Parts: sequence; structure tokens; C-alpha cells
Amino acid sequence: MIFQLDSRLEADTIPIGDLALSSVLLLNDARFPWFVLVPRLPNVSEFTDLSDADYARLAQEIRIATKVMLALSKPDKVNVGALGNIVTQLHVHVIGRFRSDPAWPGPVWGHGTRTPYPDHAATALIERAAVLFAEA
Repeated sequence: MIFQLDSRLEADTIPIGDLALSSVLLLNDARFPWFVLVPRLPNVSEFTDLSDADYARLAQEIRIATKVMLALSKPDKVNVGALGNIVTQLHVHVIGRFRSDPAWPGPVWGHGTRTPYPDHAATALIERAAVLFAEA
């Protein structure tokens, strides 16, 4: 089988690049700095679907994404989660949170309406994030 990104993730994100296992995406919502890691493996919906080696690799990539988020956005806190109730394809959210953000201290899911990045802002953010991922 061939890996294919879920169409809902594809519609809501902008590609940043690839790590060894996962594609790194930027959720197109300027209210929150938000990465989505998607292991490039077909038919994977749960962590238990991963081999031990891929699980360890994904854990390391989550750590890398968290460090990049801290360097990129300087948030007060980084939230990491994998829900998958709507998009069952395994994906991990790495979200920078600020005490001043519109959802603080609650969860970001279901809070308000997504605000897409202006093109120039998305381009600048992706370029900075790509450099930080390459250095990690």
C-alpha cells in the first residue's frame, strides 16, 4: 500500500517538510502556532499500529517538533495530542499555547473559527520552521 495524506489534513494544513518518519505540516490557523506530524505509513490509526522502532522514531520526532515550536514561537506551554476522532489517520498535534491566546486555558479544539494565515506570513513561518527542523 502507498501512503496518502488524509484529505482533511491536506485541506487544513501547509507542508513544511519531512522528518525520517513523519511529514511536518503547519495547521493553517494564525490564532495558534500548530504543527501536525503525520507518519508516512499506510493504514496507521493508532500508536499500537506502529512497530517498536517507528514508535520510538515518532516519539523522537515529537520531541524535535516541540523544541522547534519553543524556538520558533516562544510559547508559554506546548500541548501535544493525538485524538483522531474525526481524522483517523495517525497524526500528532504540537501546539504552542500562550496565556493570551483566545482559548487559554482550555483546549484549542472547537474554539472559535479558524483564521488562515496571510500568504506572506505563512511563507515566512514555514521558511523559519524548515530551517529549525533542519538544524534539529
